[in-house]
Amino acid sequence: MTSEKEFDADVIVAGAGPVGLTISNTLGQYGIRVLLLEKGDALIDYPRAVGMDDECLRTIQNIGLSDVVQQHLTPFHWMRFVTASGRVYASIEPRTDEFGWSRRNAFNQPAVDAELLTGLQRFPNAQAWFSTDVESFVQDADGVTVQVKRAGEAVRLRCCYLVGSDGGRSPIRMALGVGFGGFTDTSQWLVVDIRNDPLGVPNIYMHSDPERPYVSVALPDGVRRFEFMIFEGETEEQITAPARMAELLAKVLPAGTDINQLDFIRKRVYTHNARIADRWRVGRVCLTGDAAHIMPVWQGQGYNTGMRDATNLAWKLAYVIHGRTSDQLLETYQVERPRHAKAMIDLSVAAGRIFYPRNPLKAKLRDLSTWFLNKIPAVRSYFSEMRYKPMPFYEDGVVVHSPRLGSPSPVGRMFIQPKVRTLNGEVKRLDDTLGHGFTLLAWGADPNYWLSPKSRAILQALDARIVTAKPVVQMQRKVDMTDNTEVIGDEEMRLKEWFGKNPGSIVVLRPDRFVAGLCFPVEVNELLAAVADKMGLQLDAASPRQEDPVLLGAAA
Repeated sequence: MTSEKEFDADVIVAGAGPVGLTISNTLGQYGIRVLLLEKGDALIDYPRAVGMDDECLRTIQNIGLSDVVQQHLTPFHWMRFVTASGRVYASIEPRTDEFGWSRRNAFNQPAVDAELLTGLQRFPNAQAWFSTDVESFVQDADGVTVQVKRAGEAVRLRCCYLVGSDGGRSPIRMALGVGFGGFTDTSQWLVVDIRNDPLGVPNIYMHSDPERPYVSVALPDGVRRFEFMIFEGETEEQITAPARMAELLAKVLPAGTDINQLDFIRKRVYTHNARIADRWRVGRVCLTGDAAHIMPVWQGQGYNTGMRDATNLAWKLAYVIHGRTSDQLLETYQVERPRHAKAMIDLSVAAGRIFYPRNPLKAKLRDLSTWFLNKIPAVRSYFSEMRYKPMPFYEDGVVVHSPRLGSPSPVGRMFIQPKVRTLNGEVKRLDDTLGHGFTLLAWGADPNYWLSPKSRAILQALDARIVTAKPVVQMQRKVDMTDNTEVIGDEEMRLKEWFGKNPGSIVVLRPDRFVAGLCFPVEVNELLAAVADKMGLQLDAASPRQEDPVLLGAAA
């Protein structure tokens, strides 16, 4: 643990966007002293990202804010691709909920960001400073010295680690000299956000008209977004002039609509970038979100990819700062995250090329091929259920793979989140029963019968719970359970199904709910030793379990 006299904060996070806010909340609930710095005077108050996926909602759930965030969402928000003639050639409408939430959700980003900021008030160990600009920083073997200007005054700060969540033009990334390779699309798009939705219809419509591709997005709170492709030679000043705006909106609104009645939030031209940082960790400085990667909007994954960064990095910082592991654990952030971020960039680029070919011949070929492919049920369901979306998979890092598990291995992937029943009869999502550390989760049998003294020390150092899932009708049976094992009921029998498909009955779940390893009870000691090695675990730093930090923060 760092000394409060030496450091102003354990972690300084630069940038109060969703990623910085999520990292700060996560560190707050782990008891880490975190200082969030934002150069603006307040949070950005206009819509930016519009799509939130189930992985992201699971992250928000795990920082205890899903209840307040849900009011700002539209669940099961479908995305429909439409030809110039009006035919829907692809409809993305996944109805699965393996991670506990709707897979596609529209959301009001300013409202959600405000909930994340308010959430920080639960933690006496978390602060947010606005009107504070990071001017420079210097790192050494023991920490990072950060020079900031706060409300016009120079302030020198000292922290153990610095996180750059400061956007696509990240000054922190530039100061590190980290490359940001990729490309900028030559096309430009006009975003128009309207406060009093003139259409009201749900979902997202991607109109693939080569004459002028455009997008129509329904958002919560009666907001409508339109996006129009801007052609070569058109300037922002020209395209946002009242006469041109009326011409554009006439394409998407009922005849005779008076655009003077529309309450515009903003009109802005932007370009699409596809870039990724060469390094995400340089010593005691880590890059996250847009500072580490930016991508086109066509799959709504820029926001969600940044939130995956936050989930992956924050718990590792907490374990390092608490002295449970060496700081080599942070290198697994670099090992695990960039590959999947690059896959999401590639998917977004490919989706854009399908959506807006300017060449009429290419558009006709797309329309014909999709018409044919939609006749094949397997192909149609592949797209509608979003099975094309690359799911995070960690080949290396804090994962223990075994040839016995075959391919695709469940190790290195996110674990399911069904509803479970507690001994007092409450039905909850799985994560709400597991706390915020590691979990040794078993089906049917009690892992305690097999644990060696070394394994118990590892579990204590990991701050791990030991949990056995049973059919609900067996929950009260104690003949096969020790007092050290928590019991949950498999309310929907989906845990039984998961373990029935995979060769093992005990999983080691990381705090971010990824599977670190899978084994049979007789192998549990070897698996835990391997996980401890991957973590760089400091067994002599193990301490008794403390109260749940979320409850501490809420009480404060």
